[in-house]
Amino acid sequence: MNGMNRLSSNEFWPDQRTVWRWHFYAGIFCMPFVVVLSISGAIYLFKTEIESWNERAFDRLVVEGQPASAKDQIQAALTAVTNSSLEGYEIQSSSTRAARVILKQAGEAIRVYVHPESCEVLQSSQESQRFMRTVFRLHGELLMGDRGSMIVELAASWTIIMILTGLFLWWPRHSQGLGGVLFPRLNSGKRIVWRDMHAVTGIWISFFAMFLLVSGLPWAKFWGEYFKTVRRITGTAVAQQEWSNSGERIDNRQESSGSGEHAGHTNRSARSVRDTPDNVETPPIDLDAIDRIISSVSLLNLASPVVISPPKENSQTWTVKSMTPNRPWRETLSVDGDTGAITSRNGFRDKHWIDQVIAVGTAAHEGRLFGAINQFIGLLTAAGLVMLSTSGFVLWWKRRNPGVLGAPKAIESPCRSLGLLVIVVTLGIALPLFGASLVAVLLLEKLLLRRIAPVRTWLGLNESSRI
Repeated sequence: MNGMNRLSSNEFWPDQRTVWRWHFYAGIFCMPFVVVLSISGAIYLFKTEIESWNERAFDRLVVEGQPASAKDQIQAALTAVTNSSLEGYEIQSSSTRAARVILKQAGEAIRVYVHPESCEVLQSSQESQRFMRTVFRLHGELLMGDRGSMIVELAASWTIIMILTGLFLWWPRHSQGLGGVLFPRLNSGKRIVWRDMHAVTGIWISFFAMFLLVSGLPWAKFWGEYFKTVRRITGTAVAQQEWSNSGERIDNRQESSGSGEHAGHTNRSARSVRDTPDNVETPPIDLDAIDRIISSVSLLNLASPVVISPPKENSQTWTVKSMTPNRPWRETLSVDGDTGAITSRNGFRDKHWIDQVIAVGTAAHEGRLFGAINQFIGLLTAAGLVMLSTSGFVLWWKRRNPGVLGAPKAIESPCRSLGLLVIVVTLGIALPLFGASLVAVLLLEKLLLRRIAPVRTWLGLNESSRI
């Protein structure tokens, strides 16, 4: 009976050598991406602080009298940027702070800083060239658009596999204490120290790393579309989600500019040729409405930044959005431009529960859900992931034999594991790029790699083995 129980257990759980090989190959693929994404993500945690520092010259201006109207500030920006259209106006939180006017020119979002009293244009710059926008694109798509987004998603999927297999390998089976399990043994030689640093760091950050990986998936190109399809099938889709998962996706500040879901609006001075044929006259937008709207919403204490976006064609309804990085605090208002009356107000409680979960997850992912502690946890997690990659590389380099990759030797006849099959299928459904890449790797290994003796030797394969 005991033998039968052991056989049943072995058939259900994967053997340690197989899991080790999976962990090894996942780590080899993921390490460079983990380092890049961790460093760029650590920088992005301080996006608000970095942008405030970069814009400090526009936040403490000399203002001796009454600030000009929003209409005059916008008109000054439109005059300075020829052939442009209004995309958004940020309500200023201080009378000494330069007005931020977002325009669209030839399909490019332009941020214009306008002196609040004199209406002098202090500076204009392309949104796409802002430092934090570059960091955002590096973190989300490796500066490669949709193709880069899919590479990041693939790396994130295999990093999840790396963490899960690492936890399996870490699980103490014959430990003589907590050394090497919860804290590193620093007096046991360099090899043990590196091994313990790798394992112990992994266990302490695994939960937070998994959270960051999963909460970032809705922004990925392939998984985001996959998720939207599932929501349509299950009847949980919304008319418009608050995040984008295409190569044109936008960060918080570009969302606030209106260059995302509110792109293509027109104004009195220029119209959007993208949305309007040349032979159709676009009705002008009443810029006086901006000041009426500001009067209406100024007492609502919306979390800043608050951005006003002009109406779409043949409409007098303006949109006011709180674009605070702490997404659960965001609100969207519809305002009648003629009267300044608020016609609708939607916030966190009005969202579908799935969108609420994603809003909370995104805010925590970006370090904005609960302030400095959230940033500190994110920073420690990013540092831990870099440490995992560094220690994993050192362990691999020290253990590998010259002339081979250094993968753990494959078992001649690995046991068939029902548990492993169930886990792999489940992960393949949840992470479709992982599933597709796994099938591709297994077919490549079966049909080609095992048939070429030098490659088989270098990878540590047997003729009948499986990765």
